[in-house]
This record gives sequence, C-alpha cells and structure tokens, in this order.
Amino acid sequence: MEIYNWELQRQVHELEHLHNDESMPSMRERTGDLAERIREEAGGLLARRTSRRGFLLGAGLAASAAALAACGSAGSASQTPTTTAPPSRLKGDLLIAALSASLENLGIYAYGAGISAAKAGKLGTVPPAVVNFAQVAMAQHKEHAGAWNGILNAAGVPAVTKTDPALTPTVQQAFAKVTDVTGLANLALEIETIAAATYQESTAVLAGKRAIGIAASIQPVELQHAAILNFVLGKYPVPSAFSSLAGAQPPASYYQ
Repeated sequence: MEIYNWELQRQVHELEHLHNDESMPSMRERTGDLAERIREEAGGLLARRTSRRGFLLGAGLAASAAALAACGSAGSASQTPTTTAPPSRLKGDLLIAALSASLENLGIYAYGAGISAAKAGKLGTVPPAVVNFAQVAMAQHKEHAGAWNGILNAAGVPAVTKTDPALTPTVQQAFAKVTDVTGLANLALEIETIAAATYQESTAVLAGKRAIGIAASIQPVELQHAAILNFVLGKYPVPSAFSSLAGAQPPASYYQ
C-alpha cells in the first residue's frame, strides 16, 4: 500500500478547513439557537413554579443552555468503550442526540486506540500523515460529541459517555485483529460510513429544524473522513456519487 505523505497532509488540511470554517460555525449557530430556545422554556418554567425546587430546576436548565452556546469540545470516550445506558429512556430528538453522541464516542475510541497502537509499534510502519489524520479526526469527533451532549445537558439529560451499544462488540472484536494501517483504516472507514448514513437517516426523522441542521452540518465531515480513509487504502476517495443509508443505526439501537 503506497501512501503519498504530502497528498494525505493536503487532504487533512482541507478536512480541517471544512470542519473549522464551514461545519463548526453552522453547528455552533444552530446549537446556540437551540440553547436560546431552551433558555426561554426554562424561563417559562421558572415563572410557573414558585417553589425552591422549581427555581433550582429552571436555573439549572438555563445554566446548561448557556454552556451549550459555547459548544466546546466537551464529551469524549476513553479507550475502554462502555455501553452502559442512562437509567431513563429518551425519546424523539433527544434519543437521536444520544445515539449520535454514542457514535461519535465510538469514533473517538477507534482513533484513540489506533493512535496508541501505532505509537507502541503494534501496527508496523505508520506514515506520520496517517497519525496526524487520526488525531485530527478524533478531535473532530470530540467536538461533534460535545455538541450533542451540550443539547442533552441543556435539556437536563446527562452527557453520553458510552460508545454505541449495537456496534461496540463488533468494533472491539475487529480492533483485536488489527495488525497494520490497512486493518485500522478499514475499521475506521466502516465506523465513518455508518455514522454518515445514520446522520443522513436522522435528517428525515428529527423533528426540530435546529437539530436537523446540526446533523446536516456534521455528516459532510464524516464523509470526508471516509474519503481520506479510502485514499489511505488506495481506493478511489469517493466510490459513489450519492451517500448511502446502508448501515444507518435506528434510534432504538441506543438501548440495545
């Protein structure tokens, strides 16, 4: 597998441009709008409740919404994936937000574990540009997870730190067999493809326009991750003219 380091570095630069200059500003704008709506709803709740408990609840929601407006990089997964679901069952857009965060966490896990394996010499010779791409992609997944978790926090729901429960066992088994860059790239490509398909499917299921906008702003970044991974594997970067729904995870899989 021949990898042209300079070309891969150029593609990573373009990836950072798409994410930082186009995707993230759009995502921040929509999450900021959503935070404002939550603040307004929290204010209405405060007006209706006069008890100390009601006041603290409304103030907590408003504070969470204010934190969401910044939309930082909060929300990540460790290199030990977990599939422990929160005690209360979510519905609607909040369920999709939780599922999306868990998928982003799975990407964080895969890239983080891959970087650690490469630095430990477990993947043979790894071009520096491949490690750089993995670091950039992992950081972007952290930002995406942070956006979804910000929405959950603003609604009074704990952040999702688990990895996607339906996919985690398969990913763990596959990663255990990875011995080189090709194997790692194939695994990451599968995760990115599933994430992109899930985001596309979500745009038809989400009820809120702001949430739809967030999903639509993240999907192109996942697709560019996939394109770079195809390049690393020596494949044509964009194998199809249209993105596919194949492999999209249904919201209910979050509680699988």
